[in-house]
Amino acid sequence: MLAMTLHAAATSSNDVMSTRKSTSPSDETAPSKRAARNDTDVEPDQQPERLDDCRRCALWSKATQAVGGMGPKRAPIMLVGEQPGDIEDQQGKPFVGPAGQLLDDALEEAGVARHDVYVTNAVKHFKWEPRGKRRMHKTPAQREIDACHYWLERELNSVGPRVIVALGATALKAILDDRDARLQAVVGKVIEHGGRHVVPTYHPSFALRAPDEATRHRAYAAIVAALCEAGTVAHREAARESGNDEEHNGKTPDRKG
Repeated sequence: MLAMTLHAAATSSNDVMSTRKSTSPSDETAPSKRAARNDTDVEPDQQPERLDDCRRCALWSKATQAVGGMGPKRAPIMLVGEQPGDIEDQQGKPFVGPAGQLLDDALEEAGVARHDVYVTNAVKHFKWEPRGKRRMHKTPAQREIDACHYWLERELNSVGPRVIVALGATALKAILDDRDARLQAVVGKVIEHGGRHVVPTYHPSFALRAPDEATRHRAYAAIVAALCEAGTVAHREAARESGNDEEHNGKTPDRKG
């Protein structure tokens, strides 16, 4: 099943990238609007209320749209990736492309329902560079991660997750607000940060594009393990909070043994 999952997602990724033009639909339908966009229209100190109004970095000018997070308002688990991909940029939803397909499979294998988690990215606009007719992913710069931390903080405060799964190095740096954070040093561990539990693991795209099959399988297994751990920690924290509430209300929670 794992081999089929990786193959199907990778095939889908290749098909999309081979046919995607380096312009968005808005280029053809509203050229005057696109022409009005200017990379210099950046306001680093801006504090917008709406994500669509964000000009804190220049990435907005080349993206089709900003892609915010999705999920329950008070989800116990938050998954944070790097940035929207090509398909996410077009659809306006996080993790709906090949990496999202792989993530869905990993969630199912880990016994965690996607509709119970909040899914977002550290950076809300798709950063890309043209390569022929394709729009190729480009890793966000630190200044862009820093600019978008404004939105990640708002999401954390609004959703209030017990556990955060950092999908990849960019997500880990953003969550910890530490540009020196190293993913390899903490994969498979649980980090306490800001009163929350952070579970670092690989980004699903790494499990798709790693150079050899063995590495792809190890990465996928690590993602599943991290999601399992996140579910376990979230359940444990919920039980602990429930017990504290019962004691606060004068009730004695049942304890076996």
